[in-house]
Parts: sequence; C-alpha cells; structure tokens
Amino acid sequence: MSNTNESLMQRRNEAVARGVSQIHPIFAERAENAKVWDVEGQEYLDFAGGIAVLNTGHLHPKVVAAVQAQLSKLTHTCFQVLAYEPYVEICEKLNKLVPGDFPKKTLLVTTGAEAVENAIKIARAATGRTGVIAFTGAYHGRTLMTLSLTGKVVPYSAGMGLMPGQVYRAMYPCALHGISVEDSIASIERIFKNDAAPSDIAAIILEPVQGEGGFYVAPKELLLRLRALCDQHGIVLIADEVQTGAGRTGTFFAMEQMGVAADLTTFAKSIAGGFPLAGVTGKASVMDSVAPGGLGGTYAGSPLACAAALAVLDVFEEENLLDRAKSVGEILVTGLKELQAQYKSIGEVRNLGAMIAVELFEGGDLNKPASALTSQVVVKAREKKLILLSCGTYSNVLRILVPLTASDEQLNQGLEIIRQCFAELA
Repeated sequence: MSNTNESLMQRRNEAVARGVSQIHPIFAERAENAKVWDVEGQEYLDFAGGIAVLNTGHLHPKVVAAVQAQLSKLTHTCFQVLAYEPYVEICEKLNKLVPGDFPKKTLLVTTGAEAVENAIKIARAATGRTGVIAFTGAYHGRTLMTLSLTGKVVPYSAGMGLMPGQVYRAMYPCALHGISVEDSIASIERIFKNDAAPSDIAAIILEPVQGEGGFYVAPKELLLRLRALCDQHGIVLIADEVQTGAGRTGTFFAMEQMGVAADLTTFAKSIAGGFPLAGVTGKASVMDSVAPGGLGGTYAGSPLACAAALAVLDVFEEENLLDRAKSVGEILVTGLKELQAQYKSIGEVRNLGAMIAVELFEGGDLNKPASALTSQVVVKAREKKLILLSCGTYSNVLRILVPLTASDEQLNQGLEIIRQCFAELA
C-alpha cells in the first residue's frame, strides 16, 4: 500500500511532537528547481523556497555535484579537531562579501539561531557588557536567547515562561502603521533613560528587512542613525541577514543597500542551497574577542555544507542571480500591484529585490489585519498547486520567497493562481 498525504499525516501526528507545526498537510517526495512533487505524485509550484533557503532552487545541479564530490572525500572530522580547506575558503569569500571596509573574520555554525546566539556572545565579549536592544516584530530564532530577541510570543515562546533577561525592545519603524524613524530612535533613547544606560548595552540587533515580522524594509535613515548611536556609545551593531542574505534582496547582503555596515553580520538559510550552514562575519577585532574554545560546535561548518556554499557562490556569479533577484521582484510586484488596484483588502505590496510581501486588511482598514483572509488565500493557493507562506505580527501578510532560478513562465503562473485566489475569496 503506497503512502498518501493523509496516511503520513496520521503517522506524523502520532510520532512527532505537537510543537512542530506544519503549514501545508503535504509530504514532499522530490523536487527540482521551483517545483515539488508530493508522495501522491501531485506537482506544486514552490513560492516558499523552504522559508528562504532555496534561492538557487531545489537540487541545483552544481550544488549537487559539489556535495557528491565532497561526499566521496570526507563528511565529518569536527573542524576544531581536524580542519579542512572548504571551511577556510568559504570564510575567506564571506569576509569579502559582507559589507564593511575593515578586516573581517568569520565563524561557521549550523543554524540561524545558533549564528545569532554566537553574535550576542561575541558582542558581550567585545564590550564587557550584557544588555541587548532588539526591535518589535523581530524574529531571531527559537533558542532561549534568541526567543528573548524575537518580538512575538505566540507561538514561539507561549507557555514557556519568561526568557532570559537584559533584552530591551525598541520600535521598528513602519510608515504603513505610523511608526517613524524618529519614533524608533526615541524608543531607544527611552531605554537609555528608563531601563539601561548605553554603557550597559553590548549590542543593537536588527533585520534590514524583517522576516517573520512582515517583510518591512528598514529605512536607510534608521541604519544611519543606529550606526552613529552605536559609534557614540561603543555598542556593537548586528545585522541579522539570515533571511535577507545570499542574494534574496538583489545584493548579496541587504545591508549593501543601507548605506552603512554592521560590526557583525549573521547569515544562514540560502547560503548553502538547502544544506545546514550558518555563521557570523564581522570586524576581526570584535570577532577575536572570544578566546580559543569559546566558539564552535561539533557539526559547525560541515564539510558537505561548506562545499554546497562554495557552489552556491559560483552559481550566483555564473547565472547573474543578483540581477535575476531584481527582475523577479519587478515581475511579481508589477503583477501584485495590478491586483492591489482591484482589491481593497490589499493594503500594501512591498519588496526589496525578490523578498516580496502583500499585507491584507479587512476592507482596506489598516486597523483591521485580515489574518483569516490571508490564511484562506494560502489554503486556496495550495488547492491550485501553489505553495505560499504567510507571516507578520498579526499573520496578515502573504510572503513570496520563490527560487531566483524560477522561470518567467513560472512566476506568471504563480501570479495567475494568486489572482484566482483573490477573485474567489476577496
């Protein structure tokens, strides 16, 4: 008897912890570029990209070949025991790619949350301070420290009690919801006045484009003001580029478009084309604040993931994927704005490169997030064989993270399905 999605969901519900959610009741069997086939043989167009992991598409031939070649050499030694060249080579390349006109060094780990945890550790070691300022709507991970930084309790830390302290929340600017850069900076000044002196703050961390928070793009003015504030008070500025990095926004790192450089940059997700790799790149003097043995991990910087990441960088260059990210954004945003003109429920279409969001409101009222409609569109799109994701503090944002290697035909196919969803639901 062959597996079905329903039979596998039953097994999953009995075997897998309840806290592990699942957006779509589908079990994937195989995939290629921007297509996925489930265990029943049904074909789907993937506009989710494994949540921003597959900028180079599913199973890019060059990535597969690089991993297969590495697989025949070695899969693990633990870099802290016996080193291997791919780890060093990817660090060298990232030191050049990460924005900032200063000497840099890189640490490789396995997950985005692990990268953020280590960035905080490095900032604390560099400054001798413990406090951290994060922003409303932030998402930085699911570990205890990163849950303190993440600005959404439900579902990420619901029922788990209070997270580790000494994290202070500033306001992330959003013109759509009436929060200005001035409001944001004033909220940091209030922290300095009411909660923690600047001399107690080790780091300010933000996403240049918020991920789970709703794909809000940080205004350049905010980054300029934060850079000046951090320089004034000796605070480490951390750019969390886990979701924005690896070319999603049209530059390899989004901070290249922000006019300033962070002291530390975290990366993960698409850097290795589907293999688990993450890390921190930053000022060499800051990175070297931690003594030998203070950083690392058993699987950190796996040889297979490093080989995949080197191939991803080659693919970006050979296929001009940074330019492709911009054109993907233009094609999809043009179509989505045409849709916005037809439906009041679409309050805003926004993007940086191919990081695209559609925020929905009931009847166009910006005080009434349309979370139910958003959920219905995701379900209806799936029924029409398009995989979409939602996000946002109020779960009212559709987000698109289609592989940059998808064809124009596939982009237009996805747009047509989204049009049909709104025609039927809105």
